[in-house]
Amino acid sequence: MTSATGGELVARTLRAAGVEKLFSLHGAHIDTIFQACTDQGVSIVDTRHEAAAGHAAEGHARATRKLGVALVTAGGGFTNVMTPIANAFLDRTPVLFLTGSGALRDDETNTLQAGIDQVAIAKPVTKWAHRVSSAEQIPRLIMQAVRIATTAPRGPVLLDLPWDVLTSQVDVANIDIPLQPISHSSGLRVEDADTVLDLLRKAQRPVIVVGSEACYGGHADALSLLADKTGAPVFSDTEGLGQLSGIPDLLHGGLIQGLHGLGKTGAAPDLVLMLGLRFGLSTGHGTGQLIPRDARIVQIDPDARELGRLQPVHLGLVADASAAIRSLADRAQAHDRVIRSAWQERLAKHVRRRRDLVLDQAKGAKGAALHPLEASAIVAAHIDEDTIVIADGALTYLWLTEVVAKARPAAFLCHGYLGSMGVGFGIAVGAQDAVKAKGKRAIFVTGDGAVGYSIAEFDTLVRHGLPLTVIVMNNRSWGATLHFQQFTGGPERITHTRLENGNYHDVASAFGADAHIATDAKSLSTALAAALTGNRPTCINVIVDIDPIPPEELFIMGMDPLAPPPQAAT
Repeated sequence: MTSATGGELVARTLRAAGVEKLFSLHGAHIDTIFQACTDQGVSIVDTRHEAAAGHAAEGHARATRKLGVALVTAGGGFTNVMTPIANAFLDRTPVLFLTGSGALRDDETNTLQAGIDQVAIAKPVTKWAHRVSSAEQIPRLIMQAVRIATTAPRGPVLLDLPWDVLTSQVDVANIDIPLQPISHSSGLRVEDADTVLDLLRKAQRPVIVVGSEACYGGHADALSLLADKTGAPVFSDTEGLGQLSGIPDLLHGGLIQGLHGLGKTGAAPDLVLMLGLRFGLSTGHGTGQLIPRDARIVQIDPDARELGRLQPVHLGLVADASAAIRSLADRAQAHDRVIRSAWQERLAKHVRRRRDLVLDQAKGAKGAALHPLEASAIVAAHIDEDTIVIADGALTYLWLTEVVAKARPAAFLCHGYLGSMGVGFGIAVGAQDAVKAKGKRAIFVTGDGAVGYSIAEFDTLVRHGLPLTVIVMNNRSWGATLHFQQFTGGPERITHTRLENGNYHDVASAFGADAHIATDAKSLSTALAAALTGNRPTCINVIVDIDPIPPEELFIMGMDPLAPPPQAAT
């Protein structure tokens, strides 16, 4: 008889599913999996907190557009990973969460780390959650979980693995690992593709807007062809920005916020093709300020619940957004290019005007420290099409969105619909690990508040040799909430939002990372150049001004983002 533990079956099945790496923090309940991964050649990046492991699996999935895997122990290990699970659920990120749990025989005995129903807790924020009751079922259930996670609309799944299931010995002679490859080619029917193309060709002012679901499948070339053939400029939410890297300048609209104020010029889009983009936070919540309410909207999404959620759509199609792009591009090849030079130039001029207005306001501001937009622009100057950029912290990512699109990063990963602070470090660990073997780099730009959630992950970077550049935009406060207090209660009601003690570069240095402090543009540029040539984990602590208010913060608070901003009282 050839026997194996349940933990060995987990490692063997992950390997058969093409998983080469998982993110974890060790615990006794999952030690059999740790040992088996060593034998099966599955690498483990161990973090300093389970939340960071879960977010790293998210970052790996978002950087590679493949499955991410996180492994955590029972009890507190599981509860610590609930934020990454919820984050992945709202952002439709394919992550397999494997959790240890108490032995089946110990149910209802008040034993250690076994007093909660982990599956019941996870079910509302997963596509599927299940408790494995016998080791023989592990291969079948892991493969089922992989299929569910990676099928559009994508999302997290959870398998709960009790102690006695993982440690039990089973005869593997009659246990098969079902491969069952998945096809993700569910694109558009020919007639639907032709209908969409006909609408694009007949429109006077069409635009295409892509979201996260359009990024899976590797069809950036097809998106570029579609834009070229139809003459429709392409915009994106933050997650879709990497899909625009190969699109020519006149068709590269950048982030969707660039559409704001276009209606006032009398040239709002008359047709909007939404590809894997959901109505909500990134579209102005259906107000029409970004996606005009009088435009014809064609929305393609794998989830029928998203079609027309906040605005009426002229045509809604249920399909994998990435495959739909390929379908549209294939049909478009038979057509001549639609020439829309005037529309493209008018739209590009509007986007430039918005950017220049924000930059001019920043140049005119005289603060006590480096303006955060100037700092962001210096960072953007060091980004190329091979760089993954991760942003965390409210003001930090809002300032970075003003300049990052022009830099054309390989991907731009930041806050999603959960809006949770502190997720970025873990995501950056996973993203940098995903591209390290290719010699590519990730840059993590975070606020001083956000970095405090997971600052011990500098240790993870050093131990695993991950050359992540961490830029802390240090305004010595919880900036967005300080601004909120200022506007709602006045300067005298600013309370408990100051963070005065942040020598974050010293903390990074204590963990063995390279460290710099930057107080002006020159020192920041010098530190960035050193970090990106040094190929080591690095922290740059940048002292920036708290007073300036990002345009998108004004938009969120119901103000005109292009009007001269008020100055925050310190």
